[in-house]
Amino acid sequence: MTWVGRVFAWLAILGIGAILAIAVLIPRIGGATPYVVLTGSMRPGMPPGTLVVVKPVSAANVGVGSVVTYQLTSGKPDVVTHRVVSMGFDGKGHRVFRTQGDANDAPDARWVRPVQIRGERWYAVPYLGYVTTLISGEQRQVALIAVVTFLIGYAAVMFIGAFRDRRQSAAAAKEGV
Repeated sequence: MTWVGRVFAWLAILGIGAILAIAVLIPRIGGATPYVVLTGSMRPGMPPGTLVVVKPVSAANVGVGSVVTYQLTSGKPDVVTHRVVSMGFDGKGHRVFRTQGDANDAPDARWVRPVQIRGERWYAVPYLGYVTTLISGEQRQVALIAVVTFLIGYAAVMFIGAFRDRRQSAAAAKEGV
């Protein structure tokens, strides 16, 4: 393999590793949850297909301008990621939040209660979410194991090849003496 081929191979490995780190490893280590933006309501900053990683946050730390992911209905799995545009209190004196998509003309119809908030945006990567939606959770785990195994195997082959080349160079130099 030429040095150009090796450079491209290592760039591919590093690229795949970076994608895995951004999409899987960093959220797990940081206690965060990755979600995928499915609609255009948060354009232009978070177009459809954006991977948004959400860290748990206390409602006391949520303010106007925060981008939060919340359950549409408390206890249900469907979530939305929108920006908090105002805060208030319900009839019982509990804090509530008004949210709105950046691309939407009007705020969301319902107020969001603190119990519905899954977390605040930690970081977002446009279009990386498309990759994660192509495969299910179980398939993602198998793919992760396969990619890591491939990368470790490839690195081992490269190290063995480099070691063999050094030994051959040393033997050739010794014979030339």
